[in-house]
Amino acid sequence: MSGVSGVRGTRLRLSDSAGDGASDGAGGGAGGGFSAGDRLRHSDGAWLRAAGGAEGMGAHLGPVRTELATAHEGVLAGTVGLSALAELGAVRESWVRRIECARYECGALAGNLRAVARAQGETNESVRSSFAPVARVTHGVER
Repeated sequence: MSGVSGVRGTRLRLSDSAGDGASDGAGGGAGGGFSAGDRLRHSDGAWLRAAGGAEGMGAHLGPVRTELATAHEGVLAGTVGLSALAELGAVRESWVRRIECARYECGALAGNLRAVARAQGETNESVRSSFAPVARVTHGVER
């Protein structure tokens, strides 16, 4: 019988192929491996930090509309004959629309990132629970 590793009689576990076995306990050790007894765990930290970053970017874009309006006050006055300056208002409105779209996207992205963190946590719990009936206890340690 051939094992997963391709060596006759040798079985390869998923954790064996993950790296050199060095681990920080959360699956992120040097080489990405797991040491004996470690379990794959989901951490929502990265997803929540990314969601916070998206929200921060949206908040940063918040005052831009007002800043653009303030910067353009009086620019068009007295420029009746200059068609290039007359187009400035249309360009500004185009940027306002784009910035508002970006703010909306930041908010939607933050919500989606938080949803991923929740879904992964629920999936991890579901998978853990599905193994409970087949888990065996060896020397007081669940394996």
